[in-house]
Amino acid sequence: MRVISGSRRGRQLRAPRGMRTRPMADKIREASFSVLWSLGIEPVRVLDLYSGSGSVGIEALSRGAEHVDFVEQARDAVQVIRQNLESTDLADCATVHQMPVDRFIASARAPYDFVIMDPPYADADIQERIEQLADSAAVQTGTALLIGHAPYLDLPEQVGRFVLLRKRCHGDSCFSIFEIDDEGASGSEPDGGAMKIGE
Repeated sequence: MRVISGSRRGRQLRAPRGMRTRPMADKIREASFSVLWSLGIEPVRVLDLYSGSGSVGIEALSRGAEHVDFVEQARDAVQVIRQNLESTDLADCATVHQMPVDRFIASARAPYDFVIMDPPYADADIQERIEQLADSAAVQTGTALLIGHAPYLDLPEQVGRFVLLRKRCHGDSCFSIFEIDDEGASGSEPDGGAMKIGE
């Protein structure tokens, strides 16, 4: 696992041991940031929920984000995030919070322009967390949300204030990009279904 692009391109990243976390694969990370770029989304203040190894938030920092808040409950994963931030010389641009995601969302006081949500595929509460996020102070009009998920997770085209912009799949991994759209029109029509990367 490595940083795909940007100022830290090629830097190797560690992953937590065991199967409790499932870092987003390099190919999926590369595809998701390519889609973000195509949509004109250039993250500055980023929230990385269910951070795992921290690879997605670190990718955002490498590509120009100014600050990332990493939220992860597992102690071993938190240690890996801190090690990855140190090895990429990005520790000064990040804050790591060891706590449950729902508690962090409830305590948020300022909005982010980009939120990453890459929970374990077995997490049955993902839609509830998206709804909680949509109603929180962590988002505002225009906030983009990147969700990593399994192909069998059928997210609706609108969850709370979040409207679906894109969905892409590759093998057993998918990502969806939503945006807070308080005007009722995102300026970009949803794809209307999953598309395999490379099609």
